[in-house]
Amino acid sequence: MVRRSRHARENAMSAVLSRSNVYEAVTTQIVAAIEAGAGTCVMPWHAGVVPMQMPKNAVTGMPYHGVNVVALWAAASTRRFITGYWATYKQWQALGANVRKGESGSLIVFYKKLDADPPKQEGDQEEPRFVLRSSHVFNVEQVAGWELPQTKRQSQVETNGQIEAFVQATKAEVRHGAIIACYRRKLDYIDMPRPEQFIGTPTSSPTEAYYAVLLHELTHWTGADHRIGRTFGNRFGDADYAFEELIAELGAAFLCSALGIVNEPRPDHAAYIASWLTILGKDNRAIFKAASLAQEAVEYLRMIAAASA
Repeated sequence: MVRRSRHARENAMSAVLSRSNVYEAVTTQIVAAIEAGAGTCVMPWHAGVVPMQMPKNAVTGMPYHGVNVVALWAAASTRRFITGYWATYKQWQALGANVRKGESGSLIVFYKKLDADPPKQEGDQEEPRFVLRSSHVFNVEQVAGWELPQTKRQSQVETNGQIEAFVQATKAEVRHGAIIACYRRKLDYIDMPRPEQFIGTPTSSPTEAYYAVLLHELTHWTGADHRIGRTFGNRFGDADYAFEELIAELGAAFLCSALGIVNEPRPDHAAYIASWLTILGKDNRAIFKAASLAQEAVEYLRMIAAASA
């Protein structure tokens, strides 16, 4: 009997998943991380004392996007990884590193372009077709023979200045003095308590708490009809409202990670967690859509911020 290596088995598993239910596998991975959150349901990106690192590919240095960010954060959360570099088994080999014996990979997804069918008539153009595929990647903490790149850590003052410049460059109207933070969609401005009203926690400063909430509301702000245009829902508790809150939660998490601040759960986090788990339980594609829309919101903010810089 021929015994296959673990990475060979995982490659075979990826092929099976690509033909059956990648959506279910990724959603299950994320839900498990939420439900395992230290006795209370927290999201995988509520990392604690240091900002959750944006997952990057160790070969290309490029960050992962969309649902892969959430999936790898979920894997890092459940396995207690604190570094953000990932790569496939073969990619680690190409770097001269080796995945340690007994380590298991974490699931990611990608879209593979299919060869176009020959045109039926001369002059016809076939639309490109894509099919969902999956693969397994390993965190650098599962690998021997590779050293982390040396990076310069910014001071908190530099980080705060960078975030403030980013927010101002979006030209979103932010009004201070409100009791609660919210995006006033009909009036198109963001209500925020004053910065001094935010309090710190054992894992985040008052300033980080302020900016994490502001970035959440800024993600909502992108959804206005004259910007990206998203369905918001009409009242607390309905499915569209909860889904928009999940998008804003993801958008804030992506931005907090990219800007280098700790992302604490919002005060109203507990009010939404049950509805989010219900959404994910009913629709195994929901987290894919939410992550995609959150990524779209982040890229929109970056685009308008860069344009006004």
